[in-house]
Amino acid sequence: MLLQPNPNSVSGRIPFAKSNLDEYNPSEFVAFDASRPRGPTDEAASLSVLSVDMRVTENKKDHNTHKYVNSNLIVRRNKEFTIIIKFNRDFNEQQDNVELEFLIGSSPAANRGTYIILPIGKEKPEVRWKSRVVETQGNYVTVGVTPDASCIIGRFRIFVVVVSDLGKQRTARNTDTDVYVLFNPWDPADQVYIPRGSDRQEYVMNDVGIIYNGEFNNFTSRSWNFGQFEEGVLDACLFVLDSGKVPLVFRGSATKVVRQASALMNANDDDGVLVGNWSDDFSDGTSPTAWTGSPEILLKYAKEGGVPVCFAQCWVFAGVLNTLMRCLGIPTRVITNFCSAHDNTGKLNTDIVLDEFGRFDRSRTKDSIWNFHCWNEVYMKRPDLPEKFSGWQVIDSTPQETSDGLYRCGPTSVNAIKEGELSYPFDARFVFSELNGDVIYHRSDNQGKLKAIYVDTAYIGNLILTKKRGSSVYEDITSTYKYPEKTVKEREVWQNAERSGMPARDYLPLTEAGVTIELQAGAVKMGDNFKLTLKIKNQTSQTCTINATITGCVAFYTGVTSMTFKLENKSATVEASKTQSLTVDVNASEYTPYLMEKGNLLFVVYGHIEETDMSLSTMKVVTLQPPKLTIKMMSGTPQVGKFLMISVDFQNPYNFILKNVQLRLDGPGLIPTTIKNYSQILPGGSVKYIVSMVPRTPGKKVLMASLDCALLRQVTNQLEIEIY
Repeated sequence: MLLQPNPNSVSGRIPFAKSNLDEYNPSEFVAFDASRPRGPTDEAASLSVLSVDMRVTENKKDHNTHKYVNSNLIVRRNKEFTIIIKFNRDFNEQQDNVELEFLIGSSPAANRGTYIILPIGKEKPEVRWKSRVVETQGNYVTVGVTPDASCIIGRFRIFVVVVSDLGKQRTARNTDTDVYVLFNPWDPADQVYIPRGSDRQEYVMNDVGIIYNGEFNNFTSRSWNFGQFEEGVLDACLFVLDSGKVPLVFRGSATKVVRQASALMNANDDDGVLVGNWSDDFSDGTSPTAWTGSPEILLKYAKEGGVPVCFAQCWVFAGVLNTLMRCLGIPTRVITNFCSAHDNTGKLNTDIVLDEFGRFDRSRTKDSIWNFHCWNEVYMKRPDLPEKFSGWQVIDSTPQETSDGLYRCGPTSVNAIKEGELSYPFDARFVFSELNGDVIYHRSDNQGKLKAIYVDTAYIGNLILTKKRGSSVYEDITSTYKYPEKTVKEREVWQNAERSGMPARDYLPLTEAGVTIELQAGAVKMGDNFKLTLKIKNQTSQTCTINATITGCVAFYTGVTSMTFKLENKSATVEASKTQSLTVDVNASEYTPYLMEKGNLLFVVYGHIEETDMSLSTMKVVTLQPPKLTIKMMSGTPQVGKFLMISVDFQNPYNFILKNVQLRLDGPGLIPTTIKNYSQILPGGSVKYIVSMVPRTPGKKVLMASLDCALLRQVTNQLEIEIY
């Protein structure tokens, strides 16, 4: 009796923790047509499969998947790949009936796109995948297979089936012939097609990136290992979808995949990949500032069976989500929005409260403005929206607000945000407010009643950066999100936004004071004394006397303040149409006792003009720069297969001991993530870590290093090496 496998019981497994995709069990075969009398075995029935060659090397090169460190075939949608089937005798295309089966998931079904049957060389109208006989040479048959442009992405199991009058004879389960099907940004028929080759190289194939942080007029950067091609990462990314129970039928739509992924990256609702932590205590995990890349995080999550990894903040969420998207074939980049609004009171403006003396009131200021906030953009067509809203879409996995019951955000069309068209899915109003909200300063009277005294319409979202394509410098993309301040187009956008449900800006306009205050400070190293400059510009036709109150607080990058360390009053008389500067001395002894890992100082200034009884206000964040690591090549040849010696040096410049210090090195194509621990580094003391490596692949490589401890965060550096 010939046996036929039951397609509803065939399944596969990724090589990590136990999932719902169990291995195929031969005992699950069911009898095929057992009641039919059997006659002599004819020629068709005697045909059998001896081997299947997936032509992994050739196909991967054709499909731009050659960089994946994975022994299986990896292909992209709507592009043909070829396999060679060896039979026990010559193949007769006219007489022999052979099918290919592609199955995915634990319960494959033809009507759900999870069970694909392709007769070799014959059309099957109800199946959108295509197959053809490319070449026949005796008992070797080369078959071309083209997955549908909108098929499910993931790991398919393949069987070759010989069909005869006696039934179906199917090849045994062989994990070596499993094939991964990914999105295809090279093909115009795919939803994620991106036209320029340089964009595909940067946003799909580049496995190292740069993430910007700090403050808008003194920003810094750190390299990040996306590592989407590293061994095990593709399986780990698919495990994230499986662990999050993303339905297989969703996985053909890039829109649905990225929306689900933005939720699965955080652990808030669904035991997603990363646990967010904005406290002082990271003792139960790894500090967000210590990570150097995504592979370590994704592999840990998969290896431990879906236990969320501790800990992350916005750039870590964005970095790992970037890896997940690029690994699956979706063009993606990390975006940094400087002065990003995060409203905690349900309104779409940010309220800063001053007390009756003009001092910043920490207890009554509930809203926060993040020095920077990182999210991602993915490039895709949006068939659910008007055509003009395709292109770059915002997705954000940092858990800030819920969307349809889960902590996620997007995909939101960048073009729709720019035009104020906020009625389209998903989460456009929230993203718009992060970029365009107003800062309203309120002053309390002696009865505690608040009065709006000043509105700053330009502070929020004043700089938006990403890594420039094909370069290691930044690209300013602010103009892709918003029109210049106080232009006709900007006013039209706000009118569109209000028609889309945004609250009216009924607090505008407040009477202009005619005087502005700008706060200035150069690059400040952590532990240094520095001067804060108040640049006062009188644009009126009369002399003005300004009394200024300066409040200095230690703050997180999220704008949440922890301690007031500075209060000072200054006065200046500025003639009409003139500018005058005042300076405030800030001593390290004032802020260092409260600093810990926060690394940011927030200064808020309230100014009162005696002659007109008018008020103005402004604020500035000073990001304290940590000491740098030194990375250099000591010896060796930067060549594939040759040893390189690299040294990483650090000296403690402070008068306090650094305890439980962790040094992390990372570099795709160079070394796996390597961690070195130091119990302490004494004041003035130094450490030198020497590591050897053997580069695996040629091209420009980046070695990243991060030094981290409770008293010192964000100590990073990188070394670019051209490997031959």
